[in-house]
Amino acid sequence: MKEIRILSPSGMLGYGFPKESFLNGIEKKPDVIAVDAGSTDAGPHKLGAGVGIVSELAVEKDLTLILKAGFELDIPVIIGSAGGAGAKAHIDWTMTIVRKIVEKHGLHFKTAIVYADVDKDYVKKKMDTDDVHPLGPVPILTESVVDLTNNIVGQMGVEPIMEALKDGAKLIVAGRAYDPAPFAALPILMGYDSGLAYHLGKILECGALCAQPGTTKDCIMGYLREDHFLVEPLNDKRKCITSSVAAHTLYEKDHPYILHGPGMYLDLSNSRFEQFSDNVVKVSGSKMTSPDKYTIKLEGAAKVAYRTLVVAGIRDPIMIRNIDDITRDVEQQVRNYFDEIPAEDFELIFHLYGKNGVMGDREREKTPCHELGLVMEVVAKTQDLANTICSSARSTMLHFPYEGRKATAGNLAFLYSPSDIEFGPVYKFTVYHLVNVDHPTELFPIDYFDLK
Repeated sequence: MKEIRILSPSGMLGYGFPKESFLNGIEKKPDVIAVDAGSTDAGPHKLGAGVGIVSELAVEKDLTLILKAGFELDIPVIIGSAGGAGAKAHIDWTMTIVRKIVEKHGLHFKTAIVYADVDKDYVKKKMDTDDVHPLGPVPILTESVVDLTNNIVGQMGVEPIMEALKDGAKLIVAGRAYDPAPFAALPILMGYDSGLAYHLGKILECGALCAQPGTTKDCIMGYLREDHFLVEPLNDKRKCITSSVAAHTLYEKDHPYILHGPGMYLDLSNSRFEQFSDNVVKVSGSKMTSPDKYTIKLEGAAKVAYRTLVVAGIRDPIMIRNIDDITRDVEQQVRNYFDEIPAEDFELIFHLYGKNGVMGDREREKTPCHELGLVMEVVAKTQDLANTICSSARSTMLHFPYEGRKATAGNLAFLYSPSDIEFGPVYKFTVYHLVNVDHPTELFPIDYFDLK
């Protein structure tokens, strides 16, 4: 049966994968190697600061295997959301690594760089025509917020990548991309069903996370056919079973059946998961629908504050029982001492691990553990102010005279010396909106060149 084979080395470029698994995949003669390199999971810092999610050494290690295999098999290699957040700074960082590998190993690629940076004036013009809308519970975008924002990127779909493939590119380094797009682009270009291609891409973009035991740090192969696809792990220690593949289909979705993407949404209500063999799962029935308007997700981040924090442990059961009153009184004492500083210029936050450090106010289990991990965080207008408030809050809490206290020694066991950790700039997603576009590729210019 006619099929296209897609090799996914890992869930994130730079996460690493077993060389043996990758070579198992290469032996199966894939038609394309695709890998996701970015995410918003780590928050806005990477986009705002223009830095990567993983190290240069880790990316070079992964890409050396990937690029050598792509060159030897003469198949496309597609990287999505290059460098983590997919802005020009991240693409440039990725290309520095790529050029180093190409030169070292004597490789040669017709290369396409697909940029995803969005000009602020473009966003403002779209705002004037009411073509920019909040994505979820975020504020309506204003010009002042756009001006404040450091970097803005658009999340591309398959169309710009398909255009690069049609023009003969064998190495495609794409800026911010919808996670399944690098995996779905070649199959859709070759005429395979779009719904199945996108669904397969949704599964492959996380590496072997859909297998048991699941992990992003291993390879997986997808086989797309006319009316179904197969998912196969490339490590003998893992199996794909119907429940694991179906469960991963629910990954990062706000609806069990509907998955939205650039200019499309997937309807998975009739998807069928079958055990094809001992470790392979067959999936069918997934459908794609194109809405009337093609929308692109915009992501933008701005520097809004500075952070300093302290990590400490609390073991006194009396202090633990009274911790809510203590943290409230410590903050009040600090604010009273620095009453000349406007209240809005800083925020003092107590994260109590062992009580509600993960769930916060939503925590249902109200009984704290016998010890608490404290992360005391200050977010302020300047780094100096954050350092000052953190120092004051730390020293206040260290010897705070809470009710029932017996010992006069310090209340906190500090993990580090010095105890106060200067974190640096704090970034916030200021743009998290949808924009209506006239054409799927209008935000994503492509540069072509021979790389050797």
